[in-house]
Amino acid sequence: MEESRPPRTMYTTPPDMPIPARLNLLLAGLVIGSALALLVLASRVQSWLAVTGIGVAYSYLLLTNYALLHEAAHANLHPNRRLNHVLGVMTGCLFPIPFSMICLTHQGHHLYNRTDAEMFDLYYPDDNRVVKYIRWYGILCGLFWPLIPLGAVLYSLLPAGLRARLFAKPVSTGYMFAAAPGNSVWSVRAELAGIILCFVALHLLLVLDWRHTLVLYACFSLNWSTRQYVGHAFSKRDVIDGAWNLRHNRLMSWLLLHGEYDKTHHQRPDVSWYYLPRLTAADDVRPSYFRHYWRQWLGPRLNTEPEPVAVMLPAKT
Repeated sequence: MEESRPPRTMYTTPPDMPIPARLNLLLAGLVIGSALALLVLASRVQSWLAVTGIGVAYSYLLLTNYALLHEAAHANLHPNRRLNHVLGVMTGCLFPIPFSMICLTHQGHHLYNRTDAEMFDLYYPDDNRVVKYIRWYGILCGLFWPLIPLGAVLYSLLPAGLRARLFAKPVSTGYMFAAAPGNSVWSVRAELAGIILCFVALHLLLVLDWRHTLVLYACFSLNWSTRQYVGHAFSKRDVIDGAWNLRHNRLMSWLLLHGEYDKTHHQRPDVSWYYLPRLTAADDVRPSYFRHYWRQWLGPRLNTEPEPVAVMLPAKT
């Protein structure tokens, strides 16, 4: 493996690019309030076609929710640490995933980006091509999202030995959980219990139809899962620069909170989503989001680059 260079910036909020706290609070309030309204609306209609239509709207709304959750995981959602954590728990509940778990796994993503542990779009000559293709098209077809709440449940409930065998040994998840602090399991358990109680309370208080709720989350599962790797697919094998800044329409750019600027985000994880466009070089190669997305459906490709070495990002202070 070739040696990867260290991160370019310390993981602290730059004073000249402060977190847009009021805007983020407004967005979080609008997203959570609108999500509850759509859940209620979906439970009041009878036509499955209408439920599916609401589910499509819900899926796009929850893309913004995930973008807010992602900001909270980087401590970029609000400068007040406690409020950032509260907002992370709330947006995580809507996803749903325990906030402590997304912090753990997403940190691993930044440390091991484009290493073999996160190489889903490429394969080695001796890899099992069938497994590679099943995994790849499973992601594109919406099967990634269900593994996340399921993983949270298993991580919380399994005994330590089984938990280590299931999460710590496979390459794809071992790097995320190998260095997890001992109290992380209890944090995930507490937040998972809160998520379950929250959804039970919402269904009782708002008289929600659980079947219609599942349809809304099925729509979100497809929308979120199929676009999860578009920012990294077929990029160079570099922990920091192994991503793309894609071109998207203005509406989707705001819905994703500029999430199409994934390369700039990996270069500058210390800054808020708000500043990503201005930090992107004017001459940076920016493929079309739509064209690059459809390129993924051609399947994984043969790897021709050495694996980069994982790097460490300093803790945010």
